[in-house]
Order: sequence, then structure tokens, then C-alpha cells
Amino acid sequence: MTPQTRNDAKPAPGTIMNGAEIFVRSLIEEKVEVVFGYPGGATIGVYDALHDISDIKHVLTRHEQGATHAGEGYAKATGKPGVVLVTSGPGATNTVTGIADAYMDSIPLVVFTGQVALHLIGNDAFQEADIAGITRPITKHNYIVRDVSELARTIKEAFYIATSGRPGPVLVDLPKDVMAQKAPFHYPTTVSLRSYNPIVEGHDKQIRKAAGVINNAVRPVLYVGGGVIQSGASEELTAFARKLACPVTTTLHGLGAFPESDPLAMGMLGMHGTWYSNMAVHESDCLIAVGARFDDRVTGKVEEFAPKATIIHIDIDPSAISKNVRVDVPIVGDVKNVLKVLTAHVHPLHTDAWRETIGVWQDEHPLRFQAGNELRAQHVFRTLGALTGGNAVIVTDVGQHQMWGAQFFTWMRPRTHITSGGLGTMGFSLPAAMGAAFGRRDLPVVSISGDGGFQMNAQELTTIVQHKLPVKVFVINNGFLGMVRQWQELFWRRRYSHVEMASPDFVKLADAHGCPALRATTPDEADAAMERALAYNEGPIFVEFVVAQEDNVYPMIPAGQTVNEMLDVPAAPGNGAITVQHKGARAFAGKESHVPAPVR
Repeated sequence: MTPQTRNDAKPAPGTIMNGAEIFVRSLIEEKVEVVFGYPGGATIGVYDALHDISDIKHVLTRHEQGATHAGEGYAKATGKPGVVLVTSGPGATNTVTGIADAYMDSIPLVVFTGQVALHLIGNDAFQEADIAGITRPITKHNYIVRDVSELARTIKEAFYIATSGRPGPVLVDLPKDVMAQKAPFHYPTTVSLRSYNPIVEGHDKQIRKAAGVINNAVRPVLYVGGGVIQSGASEELTAFARKLACPVTTTLHGLGAFPESDPLAMGMLGMHGTWYSNMAVHESDCLIAVGARFDDRVTGKVEEFAPKATIIHIDIDPSAISKNVRVDVPIVGDVKNVLKVLTAHVHPLHTDAWRETIGVWQDEHPLRFQAGNELRAQHVFRTLGALTGGNAVIVTDVGQHQMWGAQFFTWMRPRTHITSGGLGTMGFSLPAAMGAAFGRRDLPVVSISGDGGFQMNAQELTTIVQHKLPVKVFVINNGFLGMVRQWQELFWRRRYSHVEMASPDFVKLADAHGCPALRATTPDEADAAMERALAYNEGPIFVEFVVAQEDNVYPMIPAGQTVNEMLDVPAAPGNGAITVQHKGARAFAGKESHVPAPVR
């Protein structure tokens, strides 16, 4: 084999380069460590330039969708932008699901797509697709580079837009002929965009107004979203909550922003949130929303969401304010900055009676499941939390197991819970865990999928094996598309239409990929398999958990309903869920609130 010539020396400013070389040098300037991608004809020049660079690790995924999810997982686990490089046409269109997923979940992602030569655009050329037009609704911004002299500036702007304000995906389309053109290389040090200037400092008057409302609250609740984690504001959030003695509930993406070992923690709220967190929000007189967007899975019937509360909303995205729920005190700004200032203006609250009431609800309606000799997914998550102490990066797919993970794992640290929330993309977990494993070596990374979701991107197991990433790959196999089956059981007269899932022998499949594999069918086998998987770090290890086929996620607020229609699991084994009417304010023995009643 001919020795490979490396070219890692930093070029002098103004060095003449072709577009492909400018592209690679720009990524180095952005301190990009990993690129997930798949080459093709339109990007062959770029890949040739990458051949001579050791500063950047390129990971050849087995599908372009896998590359985008890997970029998402890397970004969520590290806080750095994920970077994706694919070819034109189908290579570009295969990224669409991952881009949409990143857009919905505010994940910083920069996607570079190859494109046919400029003079061929619009001529239905081989492997041509208008990827800029296709992705315009699902990106923060996108570019088509038409002049090589604009390439470095465009890349600088792309990374700035993706990572500032409310993060999100940016796409840069690279025509093949532009990448062959030459220009002097100058990488900008700053970005100036007249039409894009995120507000990062909260308005002092609004912060003081919010403090006034909070200081008069009797039944306050902190409603915490993924914006707290994106902002790196977990410490500020925790200090704020503890100063107030304010109960905390999180969204799916907010899990880990506040340690669930804290007595103030109530877990997740919403459709499959804890009974007591939903009750607390319903009865609160002051709801402080921090980095959350009031999505429909949280609010249920909007008109009856937090009906007694004065709502304060802190978010960096002004378009999120009063978008779904009208709020009383909006504060636009980076939540990290706002919380620092707001904490100085609030004083400790007398919430003993309020927290005692919540404690009663917790005792009456704890998270539970019908344990026995049959293995259940809830047991897997509860045991995994105990074995790791919450010190692991857990990457879930979409479906019942996703909700059980949110409920039964004890979330202790930010950037340890990675999942697809807004778009709900099956097939997310395995490639996203791969991306997380490239970014995080300090904690074990566990990918958890259902039998349906795993099969959507199972090919990425080969990529994980190739790179010897110590990912623990868990599949919860119930033989159904579980969440759809649950809805068919509860709301469609148990008419199970096309939800039974025939699957291969997963252990043999993992073995064919070169991955050691185990199967667990009982609680004891599951515990032993998890202990072995967590101790194995020579590469990936696969565990199939064969669980109860017909099991439901409770509590559950049916879509568009309120806490009055909340379904809960019966305390004793039996058929079906029970609808629990809440006790409401009758159970609260504290003083009356001095917070002005909301007017909406």
C-alpha cells in the first residue's frame, strides 16, 4: 500500500485553494472533530480533500439518515454542533427526516450536501434534487454556494446560526463545480447579520415583574424544558429552585436539567407524566416556564391548562412566547442569563403546605407497574437506573419504552437523556447513540429501542462495531408496535390493525454484525444481562429483552383532554386502567395566594 501523505500544516492567510480545500480548512477553523457522512459523485472532490487531513474524523455511516441522527446524538451529548456531509440527490433527500427531527428539537446541526454543477441545476440532471427548497421549512436557514469566494463566510455563518439563539439545523448546498474553483482562503473571525440578532439578556422590567409575581406565590411550580440544557443553565436552574423551595417538573427534553434525587423533583409532566406533576401544574397559582414551548403533549386541552396560574415564560425564542398558551409575564432571553438575574430578585417561599399536598398525591399515585415473573420494560429502566446511579447517557427511540424510560430511570445530569421528541422519529436511537459515543467517553452510552424502531436503522450496528464503540444496545421486544397497539386497545375497541411485529432473531442478527449478544426473558436474567453489558467495554454489546406483549404506559391523559380524564394503573392487578378524578384544591391546606388571577 502506498503511504498516505498528510497535509495538516496550517496554511498562511490568503493561500490559494480550491473549494474542497477551503471547505476542509473551514471545518478545522470551527474545531470540528467528527463528521458523519456518506460520499458520492457530487462530493468526491471534498472527500479527496478530507483524505489528507487527520484533524477531522470522518465516520462512514450506512445510511444518510443514520448520519443526521448521529450528528444529533453528538450535539445533544456534547453541546457542540453535529456535522453531516452527504452527496446530492438521494444522498441529500435521505437527510430530510433527521433535519426535521433536529429542527423540532432545537438541535444544532450543520448539514453539507453535494449538488450538481450550477449550469445543470433545474435540468433534472443525474442525482439532482432541490434540497434547499425541500428543507426550507425545516431549517433555521439554508444556503446554495454559487461562488467559491463566498464559501468560507457561508460556513462561518452556518455554524453561528446553528448554535446561537434557539439552536437548530442549517443546510449548505455545495455545487460540484464551485467546489473545484479556486480562491484565496480567509476565514472570518466574526459574523454580522443585520436580520439575525438573538436577544440573550432579559428585559430588567419584565424580570422584576416576574419576581413580584413569584414572591407572592403560594403554589408555585417550575416547568422546565430542553432550553435549560441547551443553554447550559442546569446549575442556575437548580439554585433558583432550591432558593424558592419550588417544586420542579420537566418536559421530555428537560429530563436531567434538575436532579431527580432532589425532594423538589416531580419528574415529567404531560400526557405520560406523573400524576402528581400534572396535578401540581393544574392547581398551581404561579407557573414558571423556563426554556419550554408548551407543546400539545404537555398541555392537553389548552383552555384548561394551568387554569389557576399566573404564567411566567422565559425563552430565547420570541416566536415561542404565547404561541400555544397565552402567558402573563414573558421574558425573552437566554435562560442562563435570565435565571442569574431573577434569582437575585426572589426570596425563599413558604411552600411547606404546598409540598406536603404534593407529597400526599405522590403517596396516593406513585409510578408503578404490575410486577411479577413476567419481564416488563419498566423493570429494565428501573434496574438500569439503580445500576448506573443515573450516571449514563441513555438514548431512547420512540414509543412505549421511551415513556417508561422517562418515568422509571432516575435522571440526574444534563445531556444524559437523548431522544426524539417533537417529530417522534422511530429509528433514532441506534445512530444517535453512536454519535453520542463519539462525543462522550466519560459515561456509558446505552441505546434503547423497541423491536419496531430498531429495525428501521439496524444497519448502523455495523458502523458501531467497526469503530469498537462501547455502546450498550438494548432492544425491548414485545412483538408489537406498542404505542399504536395501546391506542387501539384504549380508543379503537381493541381492534389490533397491523401492529403485530414479526422480527428476526435479534441475537443472531447482532452476531452477524460481529457484536456479542444476550437475551433476557425474566427479571433475573435481565438484571444479570445489564450488569454484564455495563461491565463490557471492548466494543458494543447487544441485549434483547423479551417483555410482556400487552402492557400500557400509565398515567395517561388522552389527547386533547385534561387531568380530569387522566388514566392511571390500578393498584392491584386487574383489567384496564382507572380514571382518577383529582381532589384538587380541597387537599391543599395552605394560605390563600396573593398572585393576581390570570386573565386570558
